[in-house]
Amino acid sequence: MKSEGIETFDFFIQMHLTERCNLACSHCYQEDLAPPEMSLKEIAAAVGKISRTIRAWSETYDVPFSPSFNVTGGEPLLRGDLEQILRVIADRGFAIFLLTNGMLVDERVSRMLATIPVKGVQVSLEGPEKVHDMIRGTGSFASAVRGTRYLLDAGITVTFNITLSDVNAAYFPEIISLAADTGVQRLGFSRLVPYGRGFSLIDRMLKPEKIRSLYEQILSYETPGLQIATGDPLASQLRSDGDDLSRTGSFPLGGCAAGISGVTVLPDGTLTPCRRLGIPIGNILKDSFRQVWANSDILNALRDKKAYKGKCSVCTRWAQCRGCRAIAYAYSLSQGRHDYLEEDPQCFIEAGYRL
Repeated sequence: MKSEGIETFDFFIQMHLTERCNLACSHCYQEDLAPPEMSLKEIAAAVGKISRTIRAWSETYDVPFSPSFNVTGGEPLLRGDLEQILRVIADRGFAIFLLTNGMLVDERVSRMLATIPVKGVQVSLEGPEKVHDMIRGTGSFASAVRGTRYLLDAGITVTFNITLSDVNAAYFPEIISLAADTGVQRLGFSRLVPYGRGFSLIDRMLKPEKIRSLYEQILSYETPGLQIATGDPLASQLRSDGDDLSRTGSFPLGGCAAGISGVTVLPDGTLTPCRRLGIPIGNILKDSFRQVWANSDILNALRDKKAYKGKCSVCTRWAQCRGCRAIAYAYSLSQGRHDYLEEDPQCFIEAGYRL
């Protein structure tokens, strides 16, 4: 991101306020656990610690930061003190994005979010009604769309996000039409992580060749008023000028954020490189955030190409991609290994191929 000609560094915290949820989605990467939840006071202390660390980084390295919080759950709207939590984060100068299933969003909630204000809300949508309800539960589609309309009426930027697998990939064009008809401004996509409840769908993971053809199709769409965006590192493989199969447009793409530009805080304060990469690296209530970021062996391995395995270790696009570490780890677990540095099993680039 750039501001007035100065390069800024995007850094985000994904904060999970609760593991409680009003749904039991078949593809969910969470593990049906119920850890303790930080109190409002503890959350305020954690946000303050993170804020001071980012300010110190900026002063030490003379780098302007663009920090943000992705606030989610479980379902974050199940926290009765959500408004107070969001105000604590906003008061520290962080941009706020809320991730929700949309079912509990009503006019009052939308007005509250607009007043804070949040910068955007992501609503999960997995396909047309029959597909979405099959994945997330009967009636969840209608409730999510109704909640989305409340958000839009309040002037909030909304992103629909779909988790792609063999269950719903064929329906992506219908999601584009639905997003355009509903009036949301953004449409995001990510891949199934076969972890937690989602492990039951490991056989429905998309094959590498399907990922490539699907992403080429997705990135070719041009719908006025609708931005299609993704954080999936494999999408960055299609940005090469030398790849005649690529169609990139102006979509914001980037590599895996784990260990590079973000970290996750779980409900009890546990820190992980990514929520979908469930490896603890510390606790925000007990540890120095700055020291965890600088000294964690796990984070440092994620930053070291020499530590990677398979195709990722020799890929010429490693710096821009690194594969999805969460998917690599979850897949390695399914094979009886415990290695977050293995190659991304859905990568469509052949070993040694130079883009």
